[in-house]
Amino acid sequence: MADLLPGAPYNRQSANCCRGGVLSSVTQNNRTATSQFDMYIVNFALDEHGDPKMPTTFSIGVPGYTCSNATNVPATRSKVDEQRHVQVLRTWQIICSYSQFRDAPSPSCCVSLTTFYNNTIVGCPRDSCGGANSPSAHQCLSGGEQSKVLAALPDAEGAPPVPVIRCTEHMCPIRVHWHVKQSYRGYWRVKTTVTNYDVVSNYTDWNLVVQHPNLRSLTQLFSFNYQPLIQYGTINDTGMFWGIKNYNEMLLGDGNVQTEMILEKDPSDFTFSGGWAFPRRVYFNGHECVMPPPDQYPSLPNAARDVRVSAVQRWLVASSCVLSL
Repeated sequence: MADLLPGAPYNRQSANCCRGGVLSSVTQNNRTATSQFDMYIVNFALDEHGDPKMPTTFSIGVPGYTCSNATNVPATRSKVDEQRHVQVLRTWQIICSYSQFRDAPSPSCCVSLTTFYNNTIVGCPRDSCGGANSPSAHQCLSGGEQSKVLAALPDAEGAPPVPVIRCTEHMCPIRVHWHVKQSYRGYWRVKTTVTNYDVVSNYTDWNLVVQHPNLRSLTQLFSFNYQPLIQYGTINDTGMFWGIKNYNEMLLGDGNVQTEMILEKDPSDFTFSGGWAFPRRVYFNGHECVMPPPDQYPSLPNAARDVRVSAVQRWLVASSCVLSL
């Protein structure tokens, strides 16, 4: 069974149908996060108690997902109008869980870092998504090798394109760049750029999930949508970003999307030292991205540390002068 495309004939449609096999995350759009179809069965198989048999060996045919056996759950009730509900005879539930390790043998995205206070460019770790000789390596495009692009395009049967990425040291289809751009008196500014190195594939309704303790104080965001993801009680350190409809909700092949955000400094924990300004984890379309090693993060220059020390020393000298007086 395959999901019908949007615009299917009305006599073949049911409520919440026809997504073309594409479901958005419930955070981005809870309406298009579901797809439904109706099926009519003649001579349904019954068990020893005379009840319909549960379906078995269920799969949604998407890499990385493993589905459970069917279980009985309370019968679904649907609202007809303000006073009436319709209850079905029986409802079974099957839960399919995702595993990135089952999906692909290697990661599909990586993170690079820069700052305004250090000229060091910390790129994605080398071979983040598998080296050129790795079994999971994508085709690599360098220069004007247009033959690889033409060979990777969808065929007449509509098979998905074969990934062809730009040749890079990291060999990832997606790179997320985090740039600490500016510091103000009570705020700081970050620029984030998502680059698609796959020259033949677009990402429709992409999303980016970032974990950082200062996201709870995000005050302004440009060019992206944002929704915090409250994971543990009142802890608010993770959020989802995605594109604006009809503007940048599609990440084109060999293209990029970018945003800037302004966050309020929390005096209790804000600092530029020790790599605090960089994200703890980054996910693109549910795939965890490879981060650089913490010992390679851009550090504060020695002059900045000296300024802090000298300020403390001046305070101590001033205090001693007052005490002596």
